[in-house]
Amino acid sequence: MTKDNTLPTKELSAYIHIPFCEHICFYCDFNKVFIEGQPVDEYIQALIKETRLLREAHPASDTRTIYIGGGTPTSLSAKQLDVLLAGIRSELPFDEKNEFTVEANPGDLTLDKLRVLQNYGVNRLSMGVQTFDDRLLKKIGRKHTAQDVFDTMAIFEQADFRNVSIDLIYALPNQTMESFNDTLDKALALDLPHYSLYSLILENKTMFYNWARQGRLHLPGIDVEGDMFERAIERMTAAGKEQYEVSNFAQPGHESQHNLVYWNNEEYYGLGAGASGYLNGIRYKNHGPIQHYLEPLRQNSLPVITEEVLTLQNKMEEEMFLGLRKRQGVSMRHFEEKFQQSFNQIYGETVKRLLAEGLLNQDGDWLALSNQGLILGNNVFEQFLLSK
Repeated sequence: MTKDNTLPTKELSAYIHIPFCEHICFYCDFNKVFIEGQPVDEYIQALIKETRLLREAHPASDTRTIYIGGGTPTSLSAKQLDVLLAGIRSELPFDEKNEFTVEANPGDLTLDKLRVLQNYGVNRLSMGVQTFDDRLLKKIGRKHTAQDVFDTMAIFEQADFRNVSIDLIYALPNQTMESFNDTLDKALALDLPHYSLYSLILENKTMFYNWARQGRLHLPGIDVEGDMFERAIERMTAAGKEQYEVSNFAQPGHESQHNLVYWNNEEYYGLGAGASGYLNGIRYKNHGPIQHYLEPLRQNSLPVITEEVLTLQNKMEEEMFLGLRKRQGVSMRHFEEKFQQSFNQIYGETVKRLLAEGLLNQDGDWLALSNQGLILGNNVFEQFLLSK
């Protein structure tokens, strides 16, 4: 990747990938491996080295957000977490007022590990709950139970850690509306500041994908999935959790600042095996297999496998389909300032058509998905591809 020789006045964010898991879920297509027998300690040192090399090539004055995801970051021991976080904090400039998120699994997080996280300024946790139905948890290959979630919540309380988000998945195999309602009841009873809700997607090369092809997976129909999505919006909104992005709900002031970096189409470091980043107008991806990732770093080289230099057209398209995921939508004025192009000249006709079809709303300078557009989001996003 080309070196950025400008003085470090810009702020960047950082995504850091921990590919290790105690258990592989049937639906997951993220870059991950069983932790047993893996060179975890070498991986942590390589990650710290990559952070140093990348920051030397692309200096930043501050790291606006840090997000450690996986895999399962909390599958690391307390000692390993301590080494990792000490290294990351020594390599990245970071103001503790900024958002620092770590992903956790119910049952993996101990009070010792949480104390380590707090010690290094981690101030937000994102926990993969998926459902509170134990039967469904088993069916999707999760190793935790609903009780593990409540036990982990007790640890948060003990440590006085309040800024917790949970992920839920709906349209699971054989999931009924009754089961989903019960999950929403239990999730909202926790009264957390942030919730993410995603419909199940059959990703290539996952066990679920293979089972579906063999006719062994019975998923709710598209109508039931749509009803679940609408029910989620209704219940979350009634509980004071505002839908600020298609799949995300928060109490005002608790929106995920890291995810907003993606939806606002801003640049960030991508660190770790299989991680993707966006720097200097280039989207890049690291080697996924652990040894392929480690090898270049042993030679003091970055482990990048692919790079895509974005054209102006690519950047404008991404600005639209990422930005329209936010309920606030896209500012036409900001678009023109960012790209020095006339919004109307590029997208005027498309917007006129989508407004007439009731899929977009306009509020002054802002364009956003309507309620109908929200349900048909991908169809709307496609309309903003300039090379259709």
